[in-house]
Amino acid sequence: MEFEARNSTEAALHEYKSGLGVFTQKMPEFAKHFNAFTEECFKEGALSQREKQLIALGISLYTQDEYCIIYHTKGCIDQGCSEQEILEAVGVTAAFGGGAAMSQAVTLVQECIEDLNQLKQ
Repeated sequence: MEFEARNSTEAALHEYKSGLGVFTQKMPEFAKHFNAFTEECFKEGALSQREKQLIALGISLYTQDEYCIIYHTKGCIDQGCSEQEILEAVGVTAAFGGGAAMSQAVTLVQECIEDLNQLKQ
């Protein structure tokens, strides 16, 4: 059965996960170590997982990494961040990343928030 995305955010998340699956099949040891490393980075510690997702979203915006922007916007929502908290993190990023970060924020981040909230319903 072929996957049918309900919106562009879900389609991008599916595309990323599919690509990651193919890469994992081709490079299992690399993927295993990379996944272990990132899992360790996002574990609860002195910083909460919530705070780490907000940081990751900011870095994703600053570096213009669209898949990570989508993935970490979802991570923020999954960790219970409010839209206001996400948008404040976006504002801090825009202070450093200027127009490029802001353009992703007012388009992709807001679209992701809307799409992900619709999927919850």
